[in-house]
Amino acid sequence: MGLSKEPAVYSRIPGIPAVCETDNHHELHPRRTMNKKSLDYVLRSGLAGGLAGCAAKTLIAPLDRVKILFQTSNPQFAKYSGQWLGVWHAARDIHDQFGISGLFKGHAMTLLRIFPYAAIKFVAYEQFRAILIPSDRDEVPWRRFAAGSLAGMTTVFFTYPLEVIRVRLAFETRQRKVSIRDICREMFNERVQPLGAARDAQRSPVLWRTGIANFYRGFSPTLAGMLPYAGMSFMAYDWVTDLLYDPRISRYTMAKDTNEGDTRQTRPPLYAWAKLTAGGFAGMLSQTASYPLEVIRRRMQVSGAVGTGKSVGFWECGREIMKTKGITGFYVGLTIGYIKVVPMVACSFYVYERSKHLLEID
Repeated sequence: MGLSKEPAVYSRIPGIPAVCETDNHHELHPRRTMNKKSLDYVLRSGLAGGLAGCAAKTLIAPLDRVKILFQTSNPQFAKYSGQWLGVWHAARDIHDQFGISGLFKGHAMTLLRIFPYAAIKFVAYEQFRAILIPSDRDEVPWRRFAAGSLAGMTTVFFTYPLEVIRVRLAFETRQRKVSIRDICREMFNERVQPLGAARDAQRSPVLWRTGIANFYRGFSPTLAGMLPYAGMSFMAYDWVTDLLYDPRISRYTMAKDTNEGDTRQTRPPLYAWAKLTAGGFAGMLSQTASYPLEVIRRRMQVSGAVGTGKSVGFWECGREIMKTKGITGFYVGLTIGYIKVVPMVACSFYVYERSKHLLEID
């Protein structure tokens, strides 16, 4: 028997033909592999992830500022929540009062947090993916979901205090300039009266009494919310990417492979719009799945800044939202969430893939 003349195989989705009608430009090249467990790969993928995170967060920084003010029911901007043009009016008020810098308040802290956050997230995903998906036949949704969820949870453990500080900076609407040091000192010295389940934590851990636990407010819902968010995000991105290689549409989504001498290509690259579409869909799905937990987390994070003098646990916060605003209270700001997350995740995945290519690890 002679060698097979069949076209290259691109699809990994069961039930979808794995044959792509292609020309000579789209033939697979021999692959030069890099050990994903090597320090070189970890450092390069971490750099690619950090750059992707910074680019994505900078793109949507003004929207993030407004969304946090909505989610935390800031008295000055609560009147705009739920309005069709509420985002625009809130952003206009911020600009009028504080200038363009007001729309980027807390962004320096965001970048300080997001670089290690995104770097750890993508490095962890690559490592967990290599363990859970060692071969193409293991490319199943639940393994992709598990790899993404584990990566997200790993990231939260290392970067959560920076996220709390960022939220407090974004929540500030005082006229005087508030520095990161001011926020950290204020949070550390806050002595809030725990309620319900949170009171039990005061009886034993030293961390709670010293004020360090103030930097971990909302940690439980964050960890719980990361399961559907990161899991759905990575799973959806991989799934949509595979769909875009389907023979029925690949002629419209695959770019001509101009890097004929590049031995790292396993399949032809997608057009930029196709990659952004995959990332945008991933962002929409993950945001929908995790948004109620995100609202609870934001409310817990600013509990010391809203003037009540009391902190609340996860269930107490959820019950309070349900009692005062009903089920819709868990989705306040979801529209701006979509407006923010869809381009953010799309940008993040796109920059990550491009950075990996430039760093020669794709």
